[in-house]
Amino acid sequence: MKIRESAEDYLETILILKNRNGDVRSIDIATELGFSKPSVSIAMKNLREHGYISVDPKGYITLEESGKEIAERIYERHTFLSQWFIELGVDPKTAVEDACRMEHVISDNTFNAIKKHVKNVKNN
Repeated sequence: MKIRESAEDYLETILILKNRNGDVRSIDIATELGFSKPSVSIAMKNLREHGYISVDPKGYITLEESGKEIAERIYERHTFLSQWFIELGVDPKTAVEDACRMEHVISDNTFNAIKKHVKNVKNN
């Protein structure tokens, strides 16, 4: 199943919040992304129904293995591309914005080739 960009953003945000705060609830996601609570609730329902997250009776959200894999892949792309763009001299705000768009559309082959190239350049 191809996951939508918005779902990838939600999963990435859950990962970031989990790493930052320990626990994640819908209100935390809404606050972080600046979205309405009802919009986030609908998204969490969809992610839960597709097996990407689980929600306990108290409303705490946990990434399931499939959701965690997606979140970690997107987050790695985001952080790597942002940092690389900054190292190339791109303004940090622009670098982060561009990385946010690119992280969803770049193929695994291209991303891995860029990582390999950057590693080779740094080692030489």
